Amino acid sequence: MGVVYHANYLVWMEIGRTGLIKDLGFSYAELEAEGIVSPVLDIQISYKKPLRYGETAIIKTWISEYDGFRSIYEYEILTPNGELAVSSRSTHVCVKKDSFRPISFRRAYPKWHEAYLAAKVKVVE
Repeated sequence: MGVVYHANYLVWMEIGRTGLIKDLGFSYAELEAEGIVSPVLDIQISYKKPLRYGETAIIKTWISEYDGFRSIYEYEILTPNGELAVSSRSTHVCVKKDSFRPISFRRAYPKWHEAYLAAKVKVVE
């Protein structure tokens, strides 16, 4: 069809989320190395305009909600011309990898917690 496969937008969301975490001074890979993972609880995607093969996507990611346990990230994926291709959001919670029991990010990672509170609803590109 000449357009990007719809599931690729999920990968770009992950790239945006990981980039946001890095911009805040942290590493998701290090979190996983400590036995903590952040599974997706919910994803909502609204496709507005297709990206074509060969086009470069622009990904904007921000934290829209955060309560110490659950994080909601929002995304805008834009065409090279700045047109909205996708708007989306994903909900995550941090859990222990071995038991899948939720953890309090506030208690276990207070620096991340403070950074998330400070970054909430601010757009980071």
